[in-house]
Amino acid sequence: MPKISSMEDSRKTRNVTSDKGTSRVKPMSGAGMDRKVTRKNTWFKKIMLPGLVLLILGYLAYDGLSNSGKKLSVDQGKIQISSVTSGTFEDFIPVRGRVTPAKTLYLDAIEGGRVERILVEDGANLNKGDLIVELSNASLQLSVLGNEARVAEQLNNMRSIELSLEQNRLQHKRNLIDIRYQIKTLTRQLKRESDLMKTGAVSKTQFDDTKDTLEWYQNRLAVTLESQASDQKMQVEQLKFLTETTTRLESNLAISRQNLDNMNVKAPVNGKLSGFDIEVGQSIGRGERLGQIDTPNDFKLTATIDEFYLSRVDIGQKASFDDYELKISKIYPHVQNGQFKIDFAFQGEQPSNIRRGQTVQTKLTLGDATKALLIPNGSFFQDTGGNWIFVVDNDSTQATRRPIKLGRRNSRYIEVLDGLAEGERVVTSPYNGYQEMQILNLNN
Repeated sequence: MPKISSMEDSRKTRNVTSDKGTSRVKPMSGAGMDRKVTRKNTWFKKIMLPGLVLLILGYLAYDGLSNSGKKLSVDQGKIQISSVTSGTFEDFIPVRGRVTPAKTLYLDAIEGGRVERILVEDGANLNKGDLIVELSNASLQLSVLGNEARVAEQLNNMRSIELSLEQNRLQHKRNLIDIRYQIKTLTRQLKRESDLMKTGAVSKTQFDDTKDTLEWYQNRLAVTLESQASDQKMQVEQLKFLTETTTRLESNLAISRQNLDNMNVKAPVNGKLSGFDIEVGQSIGRGERLGQIDTPNDFKLTATIDEFYLSRVDIGQKASFDDYELKISKIYPHVQNGQFKIDFAFQGEQPSNIRRGQTVQTKLTLGDATKALLIPNGSFFQDTGGNWIFVVDNDSTQATRRPIKLGRRNSRYIEVLDGLAEGERVVTSPYNGYQEMQILNLNN
């Protein structure tokens, strides 16, 4: 190939003579376009490119390993180190309860009015039936009087209808007596005339008239009996309706009078009056709250518990306050702000020195005490969720992150299910800033 190219180049040149008589060789047009082609080496693609890829992958692996092993130097004096111990786990939670009356009855104004007289003060001990406050309502009084007049008029009409029905019944009875008397008399007369007619003392015409009159009374008797039976049936139904109507009217009248009597507010039960804050001359609306009556010397505790324990709290579970025993008597169904409310009832004697509104610390037992591995309940739990913890090595120079499994917890201890052994030491103080670390270097 190179020789052929040289020969072709020589053919394409010619001698050129200048004006001075000299000559030079000048290449022909297009002769410079042909040149020797050199093949490039491929060692970069075969060696350097895979090496570069391996280098990048190695760097990424190193970076990942270095990140997974992040370390942080920590002063031992700023953290809390606790030991894993074996002991008895008491399944309880501390609950702060508020003292409230065991039973409360609210006093509401059934009918509104103006306060005329106040007979007791807030905090007074009342007996059932004691008068508390007197109200006045002229509109209600006029309404009751008008209702009484209407009811009395309707009751009078009912009585008139009943009297008319009774008179009709008696009239039927009188008519039957008269008809039966006439039939009896005419029967005897017809028998006498029948005997006299044989002797000619009574004419046939008179006998026939007497016979026809007897038949007329007999037919009248049958019609009267039928009318009496029909009237009696209708009278029974009408009297029943009148009796029911009368009862309803009398009940309405009693309600009207009761509403008027409710203007005098009385204590419905024995107890202590509280929340009673009204003045003479004050206008009270219908249904407005006047106060409440609490059962005397009978209390319960109302407490709120975190919803974390919702599935473990049930009615009947026991709690203690000092030397007094309590029991969950009610669990309210609603959860608000991550908490739910329960009521504790005292079992037996109640403390004599507690007052309404006072708060006390109780101990709610959720289960039986059992043997278990324990670590102190620390702030680390909120940061890790109980899924891992820093374990201190034997020479106290490092704390390494380790996954664990925790169980129940109370105010003092947390139950260890897996991941730790008795005697090991762990960091139980808050993990602020430690969440991404794998190792803590402990400095003295």
